[in-house]
Amino acid sequence: MALTRRDVLRLGGAAAAAMLPCGAQAASNRVEEAIAQFSGGATPRDGGVVLEVPEIADNGGAVPVRVAAEGARRIALFADGNPSPGVVVFAFGSLATPAASTRIRLAGSQNVIAVAELADGTFRKTTRAIVVTAGGCG
Repeated sequence: MALTRRDVLRLGGAAAAAMLPCGAQAASNRVEEAIAQFSGGATPRDGGVVLEVPEIADNGGAVPVRVAAEGARRIALFADGNPSPGVVVFAFGSLATPAASTRIRLAGSQNVIAVAELADGTFRKTTRAIVVTAGGCG
C-alpha cells in the first residue's frame, strides 16, 4: 500500500500536534516565562499593585484597564489566555506618578496579571479574572 500525499499530511499534522504542550499548560508556561523575563527571574510577591478591570467585558477587543503601584519604576500587564501573554510595559521616571490606563485586547475570558518593579528592585503582582462575552483576538 502506497501512502498518498493526504496520508502524509495527516500523519505530519498528528505528529506535530503530539509534540505541542496541552492548551492550559502551554498558556500557563508562556505567561510564567514572560513574567520571568520581565522580572529577570525574580518571583513577584502578591499584593502592592492596584489593578482595575471590569469583571465582565462585552467586547474583548477593547477592555479598559487601570494599573498603579506606589514606588514603581515599571509595570507590565500580562494576559494568560492570549496567544502572546505580554500586553504592555509602562516605565515611569522618578517624578512621574506610577499609574497608567489603557485598553487591551483579550482573546476570551482569562486572567490579567499586573507585575510592578519597585524602586528597591523587588517585584509585586496582582491578578484579576475577566469574563469576556465577545472575543477580541480571534
